[in-house]
Amino acid sequence: MKPSPFDRRRRVRPPRVGLAVLAIILIVLLGRYAVEAPRHDPPPAKLDQVRVERVVDGDTLLLADRTRVRLIGVNTPETVKPDTPPEPWGAEASQFTRDFLADGVARLEFDDERLDQHGRTLAFVWVGDKQLNEELLRAGLARAEFHFRYAPAMKDRFRAAQDEAKRAKRGMWGKQVAK
Repeated sequence: MKPSPFDRRRRVRPPRVGLAVLAIILIVLLGRYAVEAPRHDPPPAKLDQVRVERVVDGDTLLLADRTRVRLIGVNTPETVKPDTPPEPWGAEASQFTRDFLADGVARLEFDDERLDQHGRTLAFVWVGDKQLNEELLRAGLARAEFHFRYAPAMKDRFRAAQDEAKRAKRGMWGKQVAK
């Protein structure tokens, strides 16, 4: 029976459930793709020839322009943390860094994140074709920090250097602890 034009009851159209469900599915899929999309690392930026004023500790430097630099992806034992005694191998890591930077000139290379939570500049530090971050690991005087965001290729290099130090029982990976 056809409704009369005089019938006050309006015909209720069913909601377009199918269209709403489709929109939600698309949003979820696009959101998931954005989260899981592979990270394409931009080429690192380089800053040539910085002057290092002093080595704060094994993984932190002070430049002549007063910029504090923290090495990306490595952690050396503490030597200058307030109210904390120096950790084993900390003095050796600091001395290694001083010796590595003996000329006082280095080249910095940056990844995506430029500052850490303390406002220090994050960098890979190079002298010639050798990288301080990697050489500290190779010497067994630092631990690689893989949970931070930096280039996967660099993480692979750091993992290899640390594994080499462990196999050779260098530094902190040896049996004796420094005094």
